[in-house]
Amino acid sequence: MLRHWHEAVPNDRMAHLVKDATRGFLRALQTRLAEHNVQMGHWTFLRILWERDGLTKRELSIEAGVMEPTTFVALRSMEQLGYVTLEQRPDNRKYVYVHLTPLGKELKQRLVPLAEEVNAIALEGVPEADVETTRRTLLRMIDNLARDASFTGAKDAEA
Repeated sequence: MLRHWHEAVPNDRMAHLVKDATRGFLRALQTRLAEHNVQMGHWTFLRILWERDGLTKRELSIEAGVMEPTTFVALRSMEQLGYVTLEQRPDNRKYVYVHLTPLGKELKQRLVPLAEEVNAIALEGVPEADVETTRRTLLRMIDNLARDASFTGAKDAEA
């Protein structure tokens, strides 16, 4: 892959660069998570719950950007592993609330440093000014594409 980017197509589209960088990040993180018996799919939900514990299953699906059946399967597995509890409230049994267990909360101290390590490896030798420029550029790209998705979604709704 490295020769591909440096020699074969040095001016390829930004989307391809971002996609391959993402694959590299995910591969490196997945390898580290596996050493702790944590699946990559669980990582996504854990990160969200570490910031906002007690979301409904639906809210968690939306935050993670996955369909509810996918979330349900992952949460059942995470419940069996002892990372989360799933709770329906007596006053409203329609919603399933997701809460971290003490083990799920404790995983943060073990797993976040792994993600930080992957980021440090990826940014090795990159000047801080370039990191800040890249961060601003990627955020702008995300904003631009979100606006486009809103625009094209609105167009599709009208058709």
